[in-house]
Amino acid sequence: MRTHDFEDFLDDENPYEERRSRPRRARRDDAEFDPVQARAGRLTEQERVRLAAVRESALAGPPLPDGADRWSTWGDGEQGPLPRPDWVVTELAAADSELGVLKTGKEADVHLIQRAVPDTGRGCLMAAKRYRSNEHRMFHRDAGYLEGRRMRRSREMRAMANRTAFGRNLIAEQWAVAEFAALSRLWSIGAPVPYPVQRSGTELLMEYLGDEDGTAAPRLAELRPTGAELEDLWHQLTDVLTLLASEGVAHGDLSSYNLLVHDGRLMLIDLPQIVDLVANPRGLEFLARDVANVSDWFRSKGLPEDKADPTAMTEHLTEAAGLD
Repeated sequence: MRTHDFEDFLDDENPYEERRSRPRRARRDDAEFDPVQARAGRLTEQERVRLAAVRESALAGPPLPDGADRWSTWGDGEQGPLPRPDWVVTELAAADSELGVLKTGKEADVHLIQRAVPDTGRGCLMAAKRYRSNEHRMFHRDAGYLEGRRMRRSREMRAMANRTAFGRNLIAEQWAVAEFAALSRLWSIGAPVPYPVQRSGTELLMEYLGDEDGTAAPRLAELRPTGAELEDLWHQLTDVLTLLASEGVAHGDLSSYNLLVHDGRLMLIDLPQIVDLVANPRGLEFLARDVANVSDWFRSKGLPEDKADPTAMTEHLTEAAGLD
């Protein structure tokens, strides 16, 4: 991912500073003081705006339809690339309903959302990935992934490096920005990734991969393919990794747990840490680890070692990236 992808998502007029740079108040007698929010740490300005919009959506305008949790946030977020799939609901009169949790993780939770236009048959299912920030001391291996990514203001860089509450919020939002940019870029070149519908703050709405009854597509790790099916999945994986390498990037955290199989097609997910093979000094290291992880899984399921050879695959991808 190029460095400029992350330089402009913060407002230069953001007045927040690191917590330790401000004097501690001797007493708190503000009637509006919320101790829960204070423990949680400060929100980024974009996340504050997004949450305020969600509250206003529930309070302003006509009553929400039965079962709905908010009016559509389509007009408030960063929208996905064109040409946009027909199934994407862009009507501002639509409402969103929470249908349950698809996945929980260390850095983010994924929810199932239905966006529908009331009194019509127009609607779609989406996966809502919501990054958590100040509940965690550090994002999963984020220090290595953040190499090659820089922000314009040293204050934000210090906050992120010191893992202050504000810094962790910045990291959360940076991951959301990074994943949305990665999905948009890869979807536009034909890579098998879910379509990124929109991003608002630390929430990313994307194409739901699964059945209409809410059953999500299985992870590769949950399957036991054999014979021709196993070989076909390996060839699909080879093709997508070659495509990424030709774009100068690697997944960065690839394993059988962030590959889905939807209608027989291998799909890449969980892309916030996508690595630029040139800008990141550890790019080739991440690439080799990706290959080793997936090669081990395929060999464990019976694919011959001469086909799932990690050394040969890494050399092939390095050549495809023009780095041999």
